[in-house]
Amino acid sequence: MNLHPLDIFIVLLYLIATIFIGFWISKKASKGLSSYFLGDNEIKWYYLGLSNASGMFDISGTMWTVTILFVYGLKSAWIPWLWPVWNQVFIMVFLAIWLRRSNVMTGAQWITTRFGDDRGGRLSHIIVTVFAIISVFGFIAYFFVGIGKFATIFFPWDLSFSLAGLAITSEQGYALLIIGITTLYVIKGGMYSVVITEVLQFVIMTISCIVIGYIAFTQVTGEQVLNAVPAGWDELFFSWELGLDWTGYLDSVNEKIDSDGFELIGYLVMMMIFKGIFASLAGPVPSYDMQRVLSTRSPAEAAKMAGLTILVLFFPRYLMIAGFAVLSLVHLMPEFQAMGAAVDFELVLPLAIERFVPIGFKGLLLAGLLAAFMGTFAAFINAAPAYIVNDLYKKYFKPNASDRRYVRMSYISSLVLVIIGVIGGFFAESINSLTLWITSALFGGYAAANVLKWIWWRFNGYGYFFGMLGGLIASTFVPGLFPETSAIYLFPVILGVSLLGCFLGTFLTPSDNEEVLKTFYRDTRPWGFWKPIINKIKAEDPSFQANNNFSRDMLNVLIGIIWQMTLVVMPIYLIIKSNTNLAISFVIFLVTTWLLKKLWYDKLDGQCYP
Repeated sequence: MNLHPLDIFIVLLYLIATIFIGFWISKKASKGLSSYFLGDNEIKWYYLGLSNASGMFDISGTMWTVTILFVYGLKSAWIPWLWPVWNQVFIMVFLAIWLRRSNVMTGAQWITTRFGDDRGGRLSHIIVTVFAIISVFGFIAYFFVGIGKFATIFFPWDLSFSLAGLAITSEQGYALLIIGITTLYVIKGGMYSVVITEVLQFVIMTISCIVIGYIAFTQVTGEQVLNAVPAGWDELFFSWELGLDWTGYLDSVNEKIDSDGFELIGYLVMMMIFKGIFASLAGPVPSYDMQRVLSTRSPAEAAKMAGLTILVLFFPRYLMIAGFAVLSLVHLMPEFQAMGAAVDFELVLPLAIERFVPIGFKGLLLAGLLAAFMGTFAAFINAAPAYIVNDLYKKYFKPNASDRRYVRMSYISSLVLVIIGVIGGFFAESINSLTLWITSALFGGYAAANVLKWIWWRFNGYGYFFGMLGGLIASTFVPGLFPETSAIYLFPVILGVSLLGCFLGTFLTPSDNEEVLKTFYRDTRPWGFWKPIINKIKAEDPSFQANNNFSRDMLNVLIGIIWQMTLVVMPIYLIIKSNTNLAISFVIFLVTTWLLKKLWYDKLDGQCYP
């Protein structure tokens, strides 16, 4: 594809601006580890919320989401529950508050506040650091595949080359170039650089989303969409089976549905809910999402930041997703039919951009999508080195080194992580395969130990270590034992192995230090099975109030999930001009917004749920 010089200029201008920001802010970011990784806890919560939203607006995920909307229609709104997408609601309602009260730098350091610093505590600290690093490798490979496919469609240059006898394709060449630029500005600027560039990226992406939504809304009618898709495509709800038959429309889609393993959607959603509750209660994985929570100025601001992320992310993102999917269905179907069984559905998004976006706006959109990729990638690359430097190097090797040395080690750690993750990207099959492995297998191994750490006082550092170790081993090998089974259906097996490790480690070793447990509960105050510890605290301080807000929190979570779902389906209904469903969704959005205002936001006073 030959881009207009104006579009190329806009993209290059954006890339130069991001590098400039990284170097401009580097002096402020390099004062110390707190400055580099947390922005000295002085960045306002709404900037962090916009930054967090930008970090979740990744290009690989957007390509995947356009694909599943194209294939599954409105029912695709349920499929992101694989992550689950509503874990953000749990964070918003109570987990951000619990996490931020710790005043630590990383999720691994937070583990020390729960399990102490004896041998069990150190083992738990090490295993969560290892998990953080492994998950970053997986995400870098995921980004590597997505950005390479995307860039090759749009940019006219052939970047294929040979390196030490290894043939590098053009896709891989573009991925290496863009990842290199992103790594450069993140290494130099730290959290300040990430947040500033991500707020800029969010503005660009929001404008791009509105432009695409407008193009689709004005160029496609509701009748054209319904004529291009099988019966049931425009229906949100479902029975046990998917019930979409693409025969006569685009036969290869039926093969796509079979290979995804989503035909039995009723069972799939039940499994996603089962998995999602565990994964959400576990809290954010040790990556950029947790880093944003720990960077806020207070527990109340941490909760507000998470809520703003949901509010500003989903509607504009799905406006773009729906726009591209609908334009492709109506105008690109003959081209897809001509491809036969060779259709690569992950190219729906870039092909739609190539055909439907005008000059000038195309450059802006490409800059925006590059921004989405760079924002998410940057967030991971800022978060992960904190675990290596703060939780390994500083804690176990050089506890008294200078801040300058720690920041320098952060630079080196970032670079090494990127190199290893990129190597993994060379061997990845597709965006979809990586998505399923990360969401269902790897995170499945994380869930059990990280739920129990919140809710059960007797769960100790050894239990956490062996639970996480069992989960990591199971998530690595179980999918290989059942190659024909979708990873989501293997979640109970991986969870079971992890739970076995949790209980064996806990009951075969003594409980954690009582003073550590009392300090943890005083500071964090989770609900759950903490009665023996609560009684000991009350014996020392009769005025102490335990957390009895389980029912209120769960009600807010349920309301929040419905609220979030309306932000997903409203833009789709708008683009396909399903006005009745749009009106119903909007009313539900207003009601749930009002309920969250009364039951959640108004409770965020200085005590943050006493």
